[in-house]
This record gives sequence, structure tokens and C-alpha cells, in this order.
Amino acid sequence: MAVERLMSTRAQMAFMITILVQGFVVLAMVAATFAFVNEHVDLNLVQYKTIPCYLALFILAEMFELLMAFDALRLRNVIQLVGILGFHLALVVFAAIQVHETHAALVATQPTSWINSGGSGSLWRKVLPYLIVAPVIIAVSWLSLLFWVRQLYMEFGWAIFHVVGANPAMKTMYQFYQVMICLLKFDFFAFVGVTMQLLIVVLQRNSAEFGLTIAAIPVVLFLLIGAGIAVQREIKWLMSISLVLMLAAETYFYKLVRFYEPASKEQYQTTRATLTVFTIVAFLLLFTTFAVGLRCFADFDKGLQESKLHGQSYKPVPTNSTLTKLDLLHGDYRLSFSQT
Repeated sequence: MAVERLMSTRAQMAFMITILVQGFVVLAMVAATFAFVNEHVDLNLVQYKTIPCYLALFILAEMFELLMAFDALRLRNVIQLVGILGFHLALVVFAAIQVHETHAALVATQPTSWINSGGSGSLWRKVLPYLIVAPVIIAVSWLSLLFWVRQLYMEFGWAIFHVVGANPAMKTMYQFYQVMICLLKFDFFAFVGVTMQLLIVVLQRNSAEFGLTIAAIPVVLFLLIGAGIAVQREIKWLMSISLVLMLAAETYFYKLVRFYEPASKEQYQTTRATLTVFTIVAFLLLFTTFAVGLRCFADFDKGLQESKLHGQSYKPVPTNSTLTKLDLLHGDYRLSFSQT
């Protein structure tokens, strides 16, 4: 049995093509929605800013998912593939929420013209089919991705033995490390998603909240990058700082109160649902990252650092064809691999 080169198997190609095709179709639907709305209303008005934000977030999401997919295939990382499935489901939810938020932006309670009437022939009726197609395409493509991830699991499932051998304890520690790195990547997307919405849709440039949001960007980037370096190289002082900053960053959850308190709820009217979902997901992701980070910290200096630094290169590795997956799971021998 041998590991094939990157993007040389049917499962790998199909997985990437599925993400590419659904990305193109969904972005086409979102772009069409943006174009129709932009043709008839002033997108600089507060109530319509959810539309350009919708486009920007989906461009970010599709690019992020594509990079994450390629990265998972490059590293033969099954955990990251599962994370992509979860992310794809979140895109279904986000696309569905946008139907509600676009309706809130375009349809007025007291319409003054066909543009904001919501009736037959209105702008809302014109963009509704495009809004509906997006979550449907994402949901259908998720089923396809689910099938191909199962195939890739069979293809990549043995790879961790090449990195850490058959020791069950080492395997568990390495899996927690993979989960930590994967969580940090999704933390980045969640933070950028919340920040983008606040800066594009809600906050005024001359407000104190705008300045605080801008100031938080380098702090959070330092946190995520620092945590990734610390957990990979097992730098205890940097990991300690990163964990403390994660707890401090949880205070960002106060934004959720701002979305609903009487003094500011009108400011968030057209984006409240999306911002609420993004903020809660970001909070849960960061809390989970903190918990997994503590576990990874406890695994420092236990012989895993070399595997973290050098164990995930994607090169064809021939293996003994007489070894079966059942043999690998028993772990009663040491595996030996040679580079081609």
C-alpha cells in the first residue's frame, strides 16, 4: 500500500472540485443579489449595508474554506476535514439567516414604492430566488462532501501512525494538538467575520467603539499566531500568555448585550441575527480552544515536539503491504517507513 501524491486520487480531486463548484455558484447568487439591490437603492444607507456585508462575508468564507480544504489534504489531516464539514453546515445556517435579514433591509413596514413594498414585482421578490438558491446549493454540496470525507478518512486514517508510531498515548496527544491548530484557524475566521460586520455595517468611524474594534485586531492576531507557535514548539511562557489572553478575549461577549439593549438595538436592526450567531459561535470556539489548549499544555515535554515540527509533510510514503488497519490498531510492533 502507498500514499498517493497530493491531489492525485479521485477522492481528493472530487473533494476540492465540490468546494470550488459550490463556491462559484453561491458567490454568483450572492453577487446577483448585490447587483440587483445596488441598482435600485443607495447601499451607503445604514439599512442597506447588510447587502454588501453579505457579499463580503461569503467571499471570505468561500476563500477560507478552499484554503482550509487544500491545507487538510496537504497535511492528511482528518480532524480538519471534519472541521470543514462543520464549517460548511454553518454556512447553510448563515445563508438561511441572510434571507431574513435581507427581507428586514428591503421590506418597509410602511412602503412608499415598489422597491420596499415586498409585493409582487418588488425588489424583494426579484432577489428572493437567488437568496434561496444559496443555502440549497451549500446543503446539497455538504452531502457530497460528507461522502468524499469518508473516502479520505479511509485514505488518510493511517497517516498519524507515520507521525507518532503506534503508541496510543502519543496518538491521543497528537490528535489534541491537531484539534488545537484546527480550532485556532476557525477562531480566526469567526473573529474576522464579527469584526467585518461591525466595521462595514454598524459602527461609525468617529465612534469610540469603532476605535476599540480596530485596536482589538492586532491583539487577537497576536493571540492566535502566538498560541499556534507556542503549542507547536512547546514554548511554555508564550502558551501561558496565550491562554490568559483567551480568557480576557471572552469579555468581547459583551457585544451581545449591545445588540439588544434599547439604547443601541436600532443600530443593529438589519444584522442582529447574523451578529448574534457569529458572536455566540466565536465565544464557544474560543472557550473550546482554551480548554483544548490547557490539555495541550499538559502534554508539553512528553516527546511530541519533534512530531509536531516535522511530522506533517506530504510526501509519498511506501508502506508494508502486509500490514492491515487491524494490525495498526493493535500497535504490537514499530512501524518503519522510508521516503521515496
